[in-house]
Amino acid sequence: MVFKKVAGMISEQFGVDVSTITMDTLFEEDLSADSLDIVELTMALEEEFEIGEMQDEDLTNLRSVGDIVNYIQTRLSDN
Repeated sequence: MVFKKVAGMISEQFGVDVSTITMDTLFEEDLSADSLDIVELTMALEEEFEIGEMQDEDLTNLRSVGDIVNYIQTRLSDN
C-alpha cells in the first residue's frame, strides 16, 4: 500500500513509468533527483501520509525508494 502510493507520486513528479520504480530505485542515480526534487517529494509525502515534518538528519539516510517506504511505514506505526 505505502509502496504503491510512493511509486505513483515519484512517477508523477519525475515523469517516469510507475512500472520502472522498485524498492531498489535510487533517487540520485536512477531518477537524477537533485536536492530541490527531494524537498518537493518530501513535502508531498508528509502531506499524503500525514506523518509530520521529516527531519533533515532522517533525509540524509533516505537514498532509495525502499528507504522512503520503510521510513514512512515506521512513522505510521509509531502514530
